[in-house]
Amino acid sequence: MAPQYAPSLRSRLPLVAFLLETIFILLFVFFVKIEQHEQNDRKSDSELFINSYAEFQDIHVMLFMGFGFLATFLVRYGFSGSGFNMLLAAMAIQWAVLMNGFLLPQHHHRREIYISMKCIIEAELCAASALIAMGAVHGKTNPVQLLLMALVEVTGFVTNQWVLRTLLRADPVYSIMLLHVFGALFGVMVSWVLYREGIKPVHEKEKIDHKTGLFAMFGTLFLWMFWPSFNSALLYPRWERGMTLTVIYGTYLSLAVSVVMAISISLLTSSKGKVNMVHIQSSALSGGVAIGVAMTAVHTPWIAMTIGFCASLLSALGLRYMKNHMLFAFECHDTCGVLSVHAIPGILGWFAHLFLRLASIESTIAVQFAVYHICVLLITACMSLVMGLVTGLFLKWSIWRPQQDKKCFDDQAFWEFPNLAVKK
Repeated sequence: MAPQYAPSLRSRLPLVAFLLETIFILLFVFFVKIEQHEQNDRKSDSELFINSYAEFQDIHVMLFMGFGFLATFLVRYGFSGSGFNMLLAAMAIQWAVLMNGFLLPQHHHRREIYISMKCIIEAELCAASALIAMGAVHGKTNPVQLLLMALVEVTGFVTNQWVLRTLLRADPVYSIMLLHVFGALFGVMVSWVLYREGIKPVHEKEKIDHKTGLFAMFGTLFLWMFWPSFNSALLYPRWERGMTLTVIYGTYLSLAVSVVMAISISLLTSSKGKVNMVHIQSSALSGGVAIGVAMTAVHTPWIAMTIGFCASLLSALGLRYMKNHMLFAFECHDTCGVLSVHAIPGILGWFAHLFLRLASIESTIAVQFAVYHICVLLITACMSLVMGLVTGLFLKWSIWRPQQDKKCFDDQAFWEFPNLAVKK
């Protein structure tokens, strides 16, 4: 029997990419301008630019190097993990600039979108939400499906922000930091719809080795080092400098505790008493996720450390037990464990934010604030799940030519390997 190769995407990916980029360029021609600042205080403008550009660079490194290296953990999916991450991030950032400009009022004036450093940073945060969602379907979809999924996810996430800010008057920083919850739930729902029987219980290529584990650890280190900038990027200069520094310190302390707890829980739950590298690569970041959602209510170091402690504990236990139970009980395969790494810590941060705010406000408005806070999470969760369901059904069409089950988690389906070429 002749070998079954993965369907060629020559007639799909270039066409979709060219069409999307042409549309983006035309939209930029008619709607996007470069923001021009009045030169009233050159010293102040220079300091603002230096601070904003530093935050932009940190987040840029996280998106392309952090997430890119982290996605190379599978033995035969390193090219696709890093290469497709770069493709999706580049496309999602462009689309996020346009979506933020069209839907969020502070970004446009007289139907024009003005590009600024803050605008780019917000677009990168939206792209980060899309990359988180990609983790749930990592290795099981082709680049055309991933590209379409990323664009829909960014659209849904920006729409969710618009709903929260319009209906509930939610704080912009708070609404955008729910990106972890939105992206993870969106990705898990897509993964559930696209479930494949051929990868149950464990696909033969879904494994890690020394080399790919080391490269993925580089990604974790990039994310871990720059996560304080990720959480504080939108606070400057909107908030006073003291609050920005509090968020940076709190994020660092929460991340530090997460590392210790991730290693400890991995050892305790291992039947052989050894550390699982995947747990460290993921759970070590959970403290940054949780504190990012609760950061505006955290003002003391011990609270930040406690949040990091609880987030890493839940994340490590989720990676050890929940991932397999999700597969067997609900037929939902979450490749990167985004539910345990992003959704659960994000919801934990939401609870921390709620309780800390209730403890600091008067009892007369406590109920009103609690209802408002619950509505924010419910709207975000419902929006992400519904959008994920619709997206999964859309990507299930055979027109997108998904690869066979045995070609999942395999670079050979999409990349050239000269050493494997057949010599005539």
